[in-house]
Amino acid sequence: MAVLVLGLILFIGTHSISILKPDLRANAVARFGLAPWQGIYAVLSLAGFMLILYGYGAAHQSAIILYHPPAWMRHVALLLMLPVFPILFAAYLPGRIQSAVKHPMLLAVKIWAFAHLLANGNLADLLLFGSFLAWAVADRISLKHRVGPPVQGAPPSRANDAIAIVGGLFTYLLFIFWLHEALIGVAPIA
Repeated sequence: MAVLVLGLILFIGTHSISILKPDLRANAVARFGLAPWQGIYAVLSLAGFMLILYGYGAAHQSAIILYHPPAWMRHVALLLMLPVFPILFAAYLPGRIQSAVKHPMLLAVKIWAFAHLLANGNLADLLLFGSFLAWAVADRISLKHRVGPPVQGAPPSRANDAIAIVGGLFTYLLFIFWLHEALIGVAPIA
């Protein structure tokens, strides 16, 4: 469990710098340059992510059950997960979806975390999904009071929306029928 917690601290901690200390990124980039900042950020994020994967797997083996969700809650979770991948794709594909949602990555994380909290009831799940849900809510609230770094990309287009929807739904189906079990070891549809 300690490895999972350490991974969450590293990963969510690096992604919370702009929430806790909004000027740190700009000051570090001005002092050391963009590439060193991005390198350190990437290494810490990747280390945290790897620790999360390992720690969650280990913690899940010796699961401490907090609650037993009803079986129908898995169906609710599957339904909630349906828009997650299209919204996630829209974060990187400028279009009407991205404009309407404002912060698609954070919305996707919130829905993903909430859906998984509904369908899972052990301590490792609460730590993992609860931490990501709390972070996404805090980050969204903080974005109302700060300006993020400029994002460069293609101009908004309807084609991007179509790609986000089709690609997202295809990825959702891949996860439901194959990838979730292959990567996580749990089949969403038994």
